[in-house]
Formats: sequence, structure tokens, C-alpha cells
Amino acid sequence: MPALSGIDALGGLSVAGPIARSVVDAAFLLDGMIGRRGSVIDDHFALRAPSDNDGDFLGYAIRGEGRFQIGVCIDSPWSTSHDVVVDPEIMAVFSDTVALLSDLGHGIEETSLEPTPGYGAAFTTVWQAGAAQIRLGPGAHGDADADGGVEPLTAWLRRRGRELTAVQLAEALAELSRFERRVVGAFSRFDAVLTPTVALLPRPIGWYDALDPERNFAQQVAYSPFTSFVNAAGLPAVTVPVGTSSDGLPIGMQLIGKPGGEGALLALGRQLEHRLRWEERHPPVWD
Repeated sequence: MPALSGIDALGGLSVAGPIARSVVDAAFLLDGMIGRRGSVIDDHFALRAPSDNDGDFLGYAIRGEGRFQIGVCIDSPWSTSHDVVVDPEIMAVFSDTVALLSDLGHGIEETSLEPTPGYGAAFTTVWQAGAAQIRLGPGAHGDADADGGVEPLTAWLRRRGRELTAVQLAEALAELSRFERRVVGAFSRFDAVLTPTVALLPRPIGWYDALDPERNFAQQVAYSPFTSFVNAAGLPAVTVPVGTSSDGLPIGMQLIGKPGGEGALLALGRQLEHRLRWEERHPPVWD
């Protein structure tokens, strides 16, 4: 869940947020990260909390109250440029989560994203431009700012970013801005939108191509096609574990909120956590 401004990141693609073992802990950390003092937020560039004076974010998580209208979506804007396939085990947990949210009394409605052919190229361009800012030390042969000390993927992103023109970057940023308006508009009638967090189960060591950077990037898109577009749209989101794979690994679902809608996400996350009694689950320990 984003807590701090993305203004310092190109296109707002990277923001800071809490990672915690429970929804309550995440809310507590979120309150601290944005420096709330009652209704005042010290960081003027942080996302504003809802203006209904309902208390700190921690309150939303502790109470876990409310009935919400939830959109259900398995679309990704990456689908127009990459092969996106959701693992059957993840789809099964997704369906179970939809049923659980319905049982909790929330309104459920399927929704979809408009096809966005330019999204993949625009995101990649901005990501490459961001990597172009990475400063490296001298290479093995004394070459200033050489790529030798980084992985092939980082070197490729950085090199491509430094080849971009100002016009190409401006066009990519404009495309992401148009995408942001479309997504915010499409999701505006919902309090939250549910998607899988990732499309594939955790990949084994060695699955990502260590030599071909373009294939590695495509693999990353195939693995995680649902989260990066939320950053591009500037929306808050939270991912909570709600199921397990046949191998006993946790499977998470993502809830995407409205601008300033963190409170609803925390309440929903706590409701799921409470119903599933997730805090009572512990992973096996192998010797």
C-alpha cells in the first residue's frame, strides 16, 4: 500500500509503503510513514487520507467495518503486448475470494479494462529512463560508469534508457497519463477492485533468464502483470494472503482503491483476514 509520494520517481512508478504480517500492523506503519497528527499530514506530498474525520488508518483496520461495492477484474494492460496467463491455482483462489466477499455482504460486479495497446511500450520506456539515472563506478578496465558490475537486465534497461530522446520520454509519459485517467474513470464506481496479485505461482530459482535481458523483462511481466499498472494509475492498493497453493505457498489477492481510498482497503483486508483467521496459520518448518 503506497504511503509516500511518487513525485521523486519518474512517472510516479515507485512509491514507499508498509509491508507487515497483519493488516493492523500495516495500518499502524502507514500512519507513521505519512506522519499523521490527528487530521494533519506533515508531508504535503503524501496521499491525503479520507476527509470524513473517521480517525487514523489504524482505526479502519481495527474496526474492519463496512459494506462496499467491489469490482472483479482479471484484465491487465500488459495483455496487448505480452502473453499473460493466470495460473489455475491462483484463479481458483480468486474465485473463492469473490465468493467470500459476497458472503460478507459486499456488492460484486465484474469489470474490465479498455484495451490499451500503447501501455506496455510506454511503461517500458519510462522504466528504462528511470534506470538511466543509475550511477555506477569505474568498470574493470577503468571505464567510467561502465555496466560491468550489474546484472544484464539492469545494464540493458540502463543502456536503452540512455538512448532515449526527450521526445520519446515525453510521449511515453503522456501515454501513461492518459492511461491513468482511463483507469481511474473505469474504477470510479467501485470502492475497491479485486485482482490477483500475481499471475503465476512463485518461480523456482533459475527460472528467470540470467543472460537474455529482454526475455527476463518479459518473464517479469508474465509473473506480475497486475500490480505495476496500479502504480502507473496512481491508485492505492493492498495485497493480502487469502489462500495457499498445492505446495503450501501463500496466494495473495490485490484490492485496488479509489484515490484517497486507503481506509476502505484496510477495512476489507481486515475482514478477509478475520474471516480466514490468517493470523493462526503458520508455515511449516523444515530441518
